Amino acid sequence: MTNNPLLVAHFEHPLEAIPFDQIKEEHFLPALEEAIRQGKADIEMIKTQKETPSFENTIVALDQAGKLVGRVSSIFFNLNSAETNEEIQKIAQEFAPKLTVYSNEISMDEALFEKVKQVHDHTDKSSLTAEQQTLLEKTYKSFVRNGALLSKEDKSRLTVINTELSKASLEFGENVLAETNKYVKFIDNKEALTGLPEFALEAAAEEAKQKGKEGQYALTLQYPSYIPLMTYADNRELREELFMASGQKAFKGDELDNQEIIKKIVRLRHEKAQILGYATHADLTLEERMAGTPQTVTAFLQDLMEKAKPVAEEQVAEVRAFAQKNGLEGDLQRWDWAYYAEKLKKEKFAIDDEVLKPYFSLEKVVNGVFETAKRLYGITFSERKDIPVYHEEVTAYEVKNLDGSYVGLFYADFFPRQGKRNGAWMTSYRDQSNVNSQQQRPHISIVCNFTKPTATKPSLLTFNEVTTLFHEFGHALHGLLANTTYSTLSGTSVYWDFVELPSQVMENWAYEKECLDLFAQHYETGENIPMELIQKIKDSANFLEGYQTMRQISFGLLDMAWHGTVPNEDTKVADFEGTAMAATELFPKVEGTCMSTAFSHIFQGGYSAGYYSYKWAEILDADAFEAFKEKGLFDTETAQAFKEHVLSKGGSEHPMILYKRFRGHEPKTDALLKRAGLAKA
Repeated sequence: MTNNPLLVAHFEHPLEAIPFDQIKEEHFLPALEEAIRQGKADIEMIKTQKETPSFENTIVALDQAGKLVGRVSSIFFNLNSAETNEEIQKIAQEFAPKLTVYSNEISMDEALFEKVKQVHDHTDKSSLTAEQQTLLEKTYKSFVRNGALLSKEDKSRLTVINTELSKASLEFGENVLAETNKYVKFIDNKEALTGLPEFALEAAAEEAKQKGKEGQYALTLQYPSYIPLMTYADNRELREELFMASGQKAFKGDELDNQEIIKKIVRLRHEKAQILGYATHADLTLEERMAGTPQTVTAFLQDLMEKAKPVAEEQVAEVRAFAQKNGLEGDLQRWDWAYYAEKLKKEKFAIDDEVLKPYFSLEKVVNGVFETAKRLYGITFSERKDIPVYHEEVTAYEVKNLDGSYVGLFYADFFPRQGKRNGAWMTSYRDQSNVNSQQQRPHISIVCNFTKPTATKPSLLTFNEVTTLFHEFGHALHGLLANTTYSTLSGTSVYWDFVELPSQVMENWAYEKECLDLFAQHYETGENIPMELIQKIKDSANFLEGYQTMRQISFGLLDMAWHGTVPNEDTKVADFEGTAMAATELFPKVEGTCMSTAFSHIFQGGYSAGYYSYKWAEILDADAFEAFKEKGLFDTETAQAFKEHVLSKGGSEHPMILYKRFRGHEPKTDALLKRAGLAKA
C-alpha cells in the first residue's frame, strides 16, 4: 500500500501535480478501498464527537471528509474518459459501484443526518456568511434528496438503484466509444473523395497509414474525420453510408446495443425520483436548477421554438432549392444538409474552412486564448515540461497572476485517439478551496478532439474548432479563477443551467477583430487574417441559426421526454424518440437510425433533464457580452466585475444573485434573439 502513488499525503511535485508517470491500473482499486476506509473514519469522528453539533464541527468537517476519495475517483474517471483501455473499463465496473455504496452509506446515515439536521434547524443563519448559508442548505438538501428521510426499506432500494445506475451509465458510454472506434472505411481510390479539401485528404491518408494501410484513405466516426466528409464529399452515397454508420451507433441489436440500457436508466431514474417524493426525474433534477420545474423548461423550449421554427423552415427551403438548382435529385436528406449548406454559405459569403484553416494553427489559437485571458483577467500560462502527463499529447501549464502569485495547473489534451471519447469537455482533477486559510489551488483540464497535425502541416483548426476551444477554455477559467472557501461550492459547482455561461460567453471573443488579430495568422506567411475574412466570419455567424436552434431544441425536448415520463417495458426507443422530436423535425425520418442510443450527454454525462441549459445559458451569455460590447472588448473593469461576481464565486450563492451583481439586472432575451437573427424586424 505504501508504494501506491495515489495514497501519498501530498504529491511530491512542488505544485502537487499528479504523478501520472507513476500511476498504474493496479493502483486504483486498492487506493479507492483505502480512501473509503479513511473517509468512513472521518465520518465516524463527526458522528461520535461529544460537542454540540455546530457549523464548524459538522458541516465544515463533512465538507472536508473523504478528500482522498475525491482525489482517487477524479483521477480515475477523468482517465476513463480521456485515456481509457480495456483494463480501466474493467476496473470501472467494480470501481463505480464501490463509490456508489460509499456515497449511499454517508447520505443515508441516520446518526450523521441527525447532526446535520440539528445544525440546520438551530443555527442562527444571520451569523453565517452567504457562502456558509449556501453550504449549510446544500448539505442538508443533499441528505434529503439522497434519501435521509426514507424508511429502511426505501433506503435499501435506493442503494440498489444508485449502484445499478452507475453500472448502466458506464456500460452506455463504453458501448458508444466501442462503436465509434469500431467503424473505419478504407478508400483506395482518391477520385471517390472528390470535394474533400486537402487538409481532410491528408488527415485521412495519415489515419490509413497509422492503421497499416499506407497509400489508402481511412474514414472514421471521429469528428475530425466525419465532419469534413459530411461537409465536403461530393459522393452522396459515401455521405449516406457515413451518416447511417453514425446514426446507428449502439442501435444494431448486437452486444453493443444501448436500447435496453436506456430504458433501464430511465426506469431507474424515475423510480428513484418517486421514492424520494418527486413526480419524475425531471422534477427531482430541476429543483436544483435556475429553471426550477419541467413546466418552465418546456415553456422555455416551446417559446424558443415558436420564434425559431418559421426561420428554420425558410432556411431549409432555401438550402433545398439551392441543392436542386445544383443538381440534387429527389428530396434533400439529412446526409445532404451539411454538404449543400456549406456550398450555399460559400456562395453567400465566399468563406469556407479551407480558406480559414490556414489562419488557425492550433499553437497560435492556444496562445491567443491565453493572451485573451491575460488581457481580461491578468493571468499567464507557462508550459511546464517537468509536470507529468497521462499521454504524450497532453501539455501541462502553470498559471500565475501578473504579480507572480500561483493560480493553478492547466492541462490541455487536443487530439482524438482510441482511448478518448468523442466531443470536448473541461474537467477538474482538484478543486480550489481555502478552509482554515489553507489555500488549495485548482488543477483543471480541457479535452478536445481536434484535427491532428500531418506530415506537412501543423494542426489547423476549423472555425468551429476555434470556438470550441474558446468554449472549453471558458469553463477552465471558471475552475482556475475560483476563490471560495469550500471546494464543494468552487468553480463549476454551480446550478447546471448556469455552468455554461462562462464557456459560452467566451466564444464571443473569437468573432471579434480585436481578438482575432492576437492569433489568426497564416501558418506559412505569418500574415494577419484579412479584415474582409473577419467581416465574413461575423456576417456568416447567424447563417442557418434558425436550423441550429431547432436542432438544440429537439435535443432538449428529447431529454425532457425521457426524464419527464417513464416508458413502458415494450416501448421502442426509436418510436419514443420520434414522438418526442416530431414538432422539431425538418427532414424526412431516416429509418434504422437513432439519436438516443449515442446521446452520451444525458445517459453518461451529467445533463439528464438539463440539456436545455445550453440554450438557457445563451440568453445569459448574449446579455453578459453586451456589457463588454458597451465598455470595450478587453475592458478590465468589466472583466474584473465578471471575475469577481461570476467566475470566482462558483456556487457560493444563487446564480441569479451573482449575475445581477455583475450585470445590474436580470438577463434579457433581446440580445440572444438579435444575435441569432430570430428577432422580429
